Amino acid sequence: MSKSKDFTLGLLSGAVIGSAIALLYAPDKGSNTRDILSYRLSSYLDELTHLIDRLSEEKEAISEAKRQGNLVVEDARDRAQDLIREAEDLLETIDDSKETNQNSTKEKS
Repeated sequence: MSKSKDFTLGLLSGAVIGSAIALLYAPDKGSNTRDILSYRLSSYLDELTHLIDRLSEEKEAISEAKRQGNLVVEDARDRAQDLIREAEDLLETIDDSKETNQNSTKEKS
């Protein structure tokens, strides 16, 4: 890590630890402070869990949308290949009928 990242991490860690110690030595009773901290931590954990669940659901939805998109692309590719084959067959049939007409015209002459 770079020095600035280490400094920032150290500063944030110190701030969090200092805040926790200050709350524990606050003028309110320790049991009240611990209850408040416990409640806040549990609510933060609940929010975090909810957020993780939402993100995983969105990830699944994105994966499903991507899979559906790939299926559409594959289907379009297959249909395009079928159309190309049909066009080639049609052109071949036209060429064959031209040759047949030219040969029959030459034979009549």
